[in-house]
Amino acid sequence: MTQANTLLQQAESQCHIRGVRFTPIRRRVLELIAENGGGLKAYDLLDKLSTEHAAARPPTVYRALEFLIDQGLVHRIESQNSYVACACPEHVHGFQLLICRHCGYVEELHLDEISDQLAALAKSQGFNVERQTIELQGLCQDCRTS
Repeated sequence: MTQANTLLQQAESQCHIRGVRFTPIRRRVLELIAENGGGLKAYDLLDKLSTEHAAARPPTVYRALEFLIDQGLVHRIESQNSYVACACPEHVHGFQLLICRHCGYVEELHLDEISDQLAALAKSQGFNVERQTIELQGLCQDCRTS
C-alpha cells in the first residue's frame, strides 16, 4: 500500500469519526496532494482536476483545501502558497516543515517541545496562539550530495 493510500484511508476514517463528509472532490484533492512529493499550488490542483471534472472551478478547489486544512489533513506552506499532505493527521500538536529550496521536497516534523515552548512564551506575553507555522528552508540530503 502506498503512502498516499494510507493517508486516504486515515482521512476517510477521521472524517467518519468526526461526522464530516469526505466527498469525492475532497478525496481527489487530497490524493493529488499526497501523490506529489512537495507543495502543490491551488491552480496546479485545478489544472489536474479540470481534466477529470469539467465543473471544477477555483472555488471548488479552495473549498476542498479549506476543509482538508480544517480537518488537519493538509498543511499550507505559507512561503510558497502551496499545500502538502499531513504526514500523520492523527497528530494534534504543532508541526514544522523542512522545505528543500532546490527540488521542493517537504518533510514534516513534530517537535512538540518547540511548539509548546512558543505557545507558552506567547501566552506569557498575553497572546493566544491560534495557528503556528514553522518552515525551515534549505537543501535536502539528495540535493546537497548531487
